[in-house]
Amino acid sequence: MLALRSFVFNVFFYLWTLALMLFILPMLLWPTARPILWIGLVWGTGNLWALRVICGMDVEWRGMEKIPDGPILVAAKHQSAWETFAFFIPFRRPAYVYKRQLAYVPLFGWLIWKAKQIPVDRGKKGEALASITAGALKAAAIGRQVMIFPEGTRRAVDAPPDYKYGVTHLYAQLGLPCQPVALNSGMFWSRKSFTRRPGTVLVEFLDPIPPGLPPEEFAAKLKDGIETATQRLIAESRAKGEGG
Repeated sequence: MLALRSFVFNVFFYLWTLALMLFILPMLLWPTARPILWIGLVWGTGNLWALRVICGMDVEWRGMEKIPDGPILVAAKHQSAWETFAFFIPFRRPAYVYKRQLAYVPLFGWLIWKAKQIPVDRGKKGEALASITAGALKAAAIGRQVMIFPEGTRRAVDAPPDYKYGVTHLYAQLGLPCQPVALNSGMFWSRKSFTRRPGTVLVEFLDPIPPGLPPEEFAAKLKDGIETATQRLIAESRAKGEGG
């Protein structure tokens, strides 16, 4: 049944994504990114509904009241494709830092370009930091949440942390509060896996880090906070017998 439910959800996921992309395609002519961001919220809401109904996978948001108003830097643990759509729920005007190769995907690439997300070319480190900073400053100037996964890519649940310098650089350049986010989504939707497991994904918004800390202090505070909370969430789900 687990395999069947996972298959049904995956079919839904791709058809739902394609349908929404085709529906919103005319909005490429719209002067702002607002319609694309709205459809992102619809996309995330529909996917979470399907996961709950088809796979028995729910979500519990903890500490959403801690999220500051206005532009912020969001630094989140990245274990799964799950958070790429689920984060449209707590963050309604996100500007994701994403790998530039995604921009070449037909339809999807056009839409993320129109949504004014922030591309990064991982092969050009010096140019990448300058490009990310410029895009993040533009997004923050119009009140959007700059979204970055500090490890740069998805990490397995029990993999050792591998935080990159990019998030520290952005923190120093933007002068904004940083909202750390811990989660355990990889227990239910793991990277490179077909299976979607039942249970409750736990997402915890930690105390925001105020702007202005020295880079080394910020980096240590961010990593320690996210990793400690993430391990606690993983242990909590395992104690309930949930996840993989």
